[in-house]
Amino acid sequence: MHISIKGSKTNYTPGMAAFAVPRHIEISLCRTLRYVTRPVSMKNGIEQCLRMMLDQRQLFHTTVHCRRKHIDSKTPRPAIKFGLKAKKKQMELVQIWRDMTVRELAGAAKKDIESVFEALNIASSTYHHNSPDFVINNPTIIQEVVKIFGKKFETISRPGVTKDSNDDSKDVVKRPPPDPAVLIKRHPVVTIMGHVDHGKTTLLDSLRSTSVVATEFGGITQHIGAFNVTLETGERITFLDTPGHAAFSAMRARGAYVTDIVILVVAADDGVMEQTIQSIEMAKAANVPIIVAINKIDKPEADIDRTKRMLAQNGIQVEDLGGDVQSVNISALKKINIYNLTEAVAAQAELMNITGDPTGLVEAVVIEASNDPGRGKLATILIQRGTLKKSAILVCGKAWAKVRSMFNEDGNPVVCGKLSEAVQVIGWRELPNAGDEILEVESEKQAHAVIKYRVSKEFEITAMEHSKAAAEKMKKHLDEYKENLARKRALGIRYKMKSSGQRQKEIVNEDNMSINIIVKGDVGGSVEAILDVLDTYSEEDKCRLNLIHYGVGNVTENDIDLASAFKAIIYSFNVDTPNQVKSLAKQESIPIRNFNVIYKLIDNLKDEINSKLPLLQVEEVIGEANVLQQFEVSEGRRKVPVAGSRCVKGVLKKSAMFKLVRGDEVVHTGPLESMRHIKTEVDSIKNGVECGIRFKDSEISFQPGDTLICFKLIDQPQKCKWDPGF
Repeated sequence: MHISIKGSKTNYTPGMAAFAVPRHIEISLCRTLRYVTRPVSMKNGIEQCLRMMLDQRQLFHTTVHCRRKHIDSKTPRPAIKFGLKAKKKQMELVQIWRDMTVRELAGAAKKDIESVFEALNIASSTYHHNSPDFVINNPTIIQEVVKIFGKKFETISRPGVTKDSNDDSKDVVKRPPPDPAVLIKRHPVVTIMGHVDHGKTTLLDSLRSTSVVATEFGGITQHIGAFNVTLETGERITFLDTPGHAAFSAMRARGAYVTDIVILVVAADDGVMEQTIQSIEMAKAANVPIIVAINKIDKPEADIDRTKRMLAQNGIQVEDLGGDVQSVNISALKKINIYNLTEAVAAQAELMNITGDPTGLVEAVVIEASNDPGRGKLATILIQRGTLKKSAILVCGKAWAKVRSMFNEDGNPVVCGKLSEAVQVIGWRELPNAGDEILEVESEKQAHAVIKYRVSKEFEITAMEHSKAAAEKMKKHLDEYKENLARKRALGIRYKMKSSGQRQKEIVNEDNMSINIIVKGDVGGSVEAILDVLDTYSEEDKCRLNLIHYGVGNVTENDIDLASAFKAIIYSFNVDTPNQVKSLAKQESIPIRNFNVIYKLIDNLKDEINSKLPLLQVEEVIGEANVLQQFEVSEGRRKVPVAGSRCVKGVLKKSAMFKLVRGDEVVHTGPLESMRHIKTEVDSIKNGVECGIRFKDSEISFQPGDTLICFKLIDQPQKCKWDPGF
């Protein structure tokens, strides 16, 4: 750039620019240029300097010229940038993947194979291969080779491999069977099963010298209890106590499938009952050995021989009858022969040679799950493989946990959970479902990926089920529509139209024909049992039963809001309701009904359903008469038939309704026009008195031997026929 300033012949050239300025301005310009070019570009500094000069000396005239070789050129003058560095050259991107061969790496980096060999020797001193098809299984070496070539890398999946949508690689599954060399002997897991009130929990009481049965509501166990017991002999056993009530069959099934040995408790006074048979079938299905404990032998009505014969009839041959099933006669209440029972369990475990793998990632199963007000989401789990430690990451269904702490059945903290032990785990983000499988993963990131995958798979399955159900419903609707349309066309029926052109429709208010409920329980197994009972409800045509929400834990304000929106009843099972929530429920007029025994809850629900059912009109017979003969009386110009009758039962009332029965057929039902004794009109006829009876419908004729039944209609409440099985 050349700059000339008129008014002087003196030239000054600071850097790349030439200035013609007076001498007294020269020094000022030089200082100014030296100052302003430090933080900004040279061009901006010169322009700022010129503006300062023109402000001081307005007699100067400045002209900016391009270089001479560009003056007459039509090509644009290249921009001159001061103080800017040259733009850095963009590095080439190379896509790499795991287990690349030398040939694949050379192709991806656009280099020959010899160059890749040389780079490999630099990147790894242990590399001594010269085959182009050699697989580089170390991703770090592949990255170093790309860096040696002066290029950037991007890791991708192997090209040409399409990802299968049904690929389960993101899910976590059980490990392969363990190496026999790592197996160690473990103590057995024993499940106590049998009919309700046959003494299962009392037996467990005696085994661990505690009092569990006193805490069970109604004297029955309503969820699985898991306990680690050390016997007097030094044997360590994990016991599972299952409920015997009919509603808890799912819990018993879980107990049978996670156990090594089943103790079948049968009361000597009752013998084999319904839940006893069910427990036998579950143990056989799980292929688990059975030890029979015949309980209550101290009762006067106990019949041990009859109990053994009943067991034989159901496929359990005890040793006394020539079978191979051990049988011990006990009294759990008085602790008779309890030691003999533990010896039988130890002998059975020794024969089975029960072993387990204490190494590697944990595999377990959820025995129970609950919301503890003080400790949060809590799950009792039975460890089947590995050793559980704090900070372990567990995945169970769609729930996961980072183990914060563990407790035994007494609430005391434990350092680790060993094989066959039942421990309570705290740290669940979501409450797991009882009976679900627990698997340990290596990181939280993997746990999130597994949960995300399982949720997406569940959504896919649900969407397919909903789509199928919608298609079936639409098909059914179209079939019914076509059938009704064909029938109406055959009868010549046409719709009457309103003035607005809309078809007339009868609107039926069904608000009073449905019940909305919310169920909250103490543990997942109890809630599951209640839901199983609700699934047996079969009176939807009379009154709909809608389950709005269910969950584990105390009743909360969210439950009250939900109940208020749907006008629902809250049924809480063995859980508390905080005072603040009770106050809110009272304000919103939301009923909260708390129960500790499941059959009492169901009975209350049945009463609620009965109260919603409309009243039925039933016939109450108040009298009966036999027709002796028909005679006719004149009424104006016509003859009207009259039944000469005798009252043979109860009382005949003129104001009531009458049915004329001929043989087994009801000929007519309706009110009377007249009832006379001799010639007098009367309101009632007593038993044994003759009378003349005439219907309002004068076309009805009578025959000797007909029966006239006098009745009145009364309203009677309905009762649903729902039978939950207990």
